[in-house]
Amino acid sequence: MRVFVAGASGALGRPLMRRLVASGYETYGLANKPESAEYIESLGGKPVIGNALDRESVFDALSRSRPHYVIDQLTSLPSDPSEMPDRLPFDRKLRLEGGGNLFAATQAHGVRRYIQQSSGFYLNGEGQLATEHSDLRTQAPGHIGQSSRMYAELERRVLTSASLETVALRYGFFYGPGTWYWNEGPFSDRVRDGQCPIFGKGHGTFSFIHVEDAADATIAALSAPAGVYNIVDDQPVKAAAFLSAFARWLEGPPPQSIDASQTIEKYGAEALYYHNELSGSSNLKAKELLSLKTRVNPWYYECREVNDQCQGDSVNRA
Repeated sequence: MRVFVAGASGALGRPLMRRLVASGYETYGLANKPESAEYIESLGGKPVIGNALDRESVFDALSRSRPHYVIDQLTSLPSDPSEMPDRLPFDRKLRLEGGGNLFAATQAHGVRRYIQQSSGFYLNGEGQLATEHSDLRTQAPGHIGQSSRMYAELERRVLTSASLETVALRYGFFYGPGTWYWNEGPFSDRVRDGQCPIFGKGHGTFSFIHVEDAADATIAALSAPAGVYNIVDDQPVKAAAFLSAFARWLEGPPPQSIDASQTIEKYGAEALYYHNELSGSSNLKAKELLSLKTRVNPWYYECREVNDQCQGDSVNRA
């Protein structure tokens, strides 16, 4: 069986490609540059030269590879999350326009199933962990709302298809090698320097997923019932507890707290919203239908020591 991955060299694409190859799939990766092609080969995949934003080249890439499954992991994220507002316009263009080219080519070439990356961290659980029935936070301020509207558009595009089996995977915040939330990188450096404060009370809930666990879930989605799945781990965590535990895990100082009015004045309404309104997600459906298994994140035990809110809502362990 042939699988085509767009975004093959990304933080999730790398472990996904390795696992697909190891599982016996004939695995193709879209490569825009020669170095990307070499990297895909090093992962055991077969590179297909093409540019997601060039419709003709995407159609040609699928014509040459003739996949049974297409996995859309297209992103353009900076290594430093503080640069996200500047990168967001291109990230949106790549996912919507580039992903649109990929989806159209998929429909034209008789592909069996299309898997779309979506968000499990910008869902509105209305005071609880969000389920697959929860809406994205399209009315949120700043780039949270912009990103939510983008994800909603991506989901609407694939889930309304009459000709394809489609799956939307709502991943939590990625952690692990090559992600923002690990023991190296710009964000971790700022945490070690005490430069990542808690905004307001930090009552919002975050849901994470290790990239390798996310890769396993993505492969399971190739043969599971079509539809929407939240791909998150078993440790939803309050924002304040996470930032405190993450700093402790990195051997950095405890984060300072900035009250709501000062946060809005200095950082804007979006920062306050980010730390106080997010819901986190339930993974019960993915556990049942994808046999999702997730590791305990490395700051979990630090979190239990600094704040009993680490575990968030216990529904993921029901």
